[in-house]
Amino acid sequence: MGVVPTVSMKKLWGICGLFLMVLWLSESMTVGQSIAIIPRKLSCCNFPGAVCEDPKFVGGDGITFYFHGRKDQDFCIVSDTNLHINAHFIGKRNPNMKRDFTWVQSIGIMFGSHKLLVAAKTTTIWDDNLDRLVLSFDDMPIHLPNNDGSKWRTPIAPRVSITRTGDRNRVVVEDEENFRVNAVVVPITAEESRVHSYNITDEDCFAHLELGFKFYKLTNGVAGVLGQTYRRNYVSKVKMAVAMPLLGGLHKFSSSSIFATDCPASQFGNQALPENSHGEYPTLHCSSGVNGTGVVCKK
Repeated sequence: MGVVPTVSMKKLWGICGLFLMVLWLSESMTVGQSIAIIPRKLSCCNFPGAVCEDPKFVGGDGITFYFHGRKDQDFCIVSDTNLHINAHFIGKRNPNMKRDFTWVQSIGIMFGSHKLLVAAKTTTIWDDNLDRLVLSFDDMPIHLPNNDGSKWRTPIAPRVSITRTGDRNRVVVEDEENFRVNAVVVPITAEESRVHSYNITDEDCFAHLELGFKFYKLTNGVAGVLGQTYRRNYVSKVKMAVAMPLLGGLHKFSSSSIFATDCPASQFGNQALPENSHGEYPTLHCSSGVNGTGVVCKK
């Protein structure tokens, strides 16, 4: 058996960024036509730290699973000593199913004494020429120019930045010593609605976020839907021998609001959590790659 080379997560995200640019150019260069282009999905949706689609999560252990939650409710997806992230789910009920179709509409990030909101605006018919991002820091709206590379900083938290990675609907949010989030606002397309029987109408295209997380300093007591998968001793609880591996524990991760830290799994402010002596998770050694359902990796 050959040895699989170690690939740093920094290089992987760089490749993803280049891939996104090539896809955008290929769809934009249409001769003799002026069309609105629906943005591509986040191309890193199969990498560790991804939260995409009808929420599909890729854990820090490389295992893909689904957590559907409930529409119009909030759930803690990461909770650690100095970082707590909630996700607000939107969705609709298929009368032929026992669960909601759900997507992540916004995330509330709490760290130190600060709170940061990244959200997708409610949208009827998608128009790629319009920016559907909502951003705020400590309850103050952030107005970021619609230019690729536009950056926002604040003297209140000099390590924090928000940078556009496209003219509209794409940003990177980062605290240089804590976390990094790639966020893209996307709609449910007519084709997705047809294939999955979402029954999306012109009243709402369910604009939502597709996310890629990277963490720089987690303890070994980190919790949350996604966060728990970064523990050194974590063993996945999902059944991998099924088409859609599901994670339960709805009530364990339920929060009362987007900026609440009251989910039963919350670890925010708990200074007694064990240190993670290995720091961030920069590399994965995988025998079968780092994408797709059922990937099991050894860190």
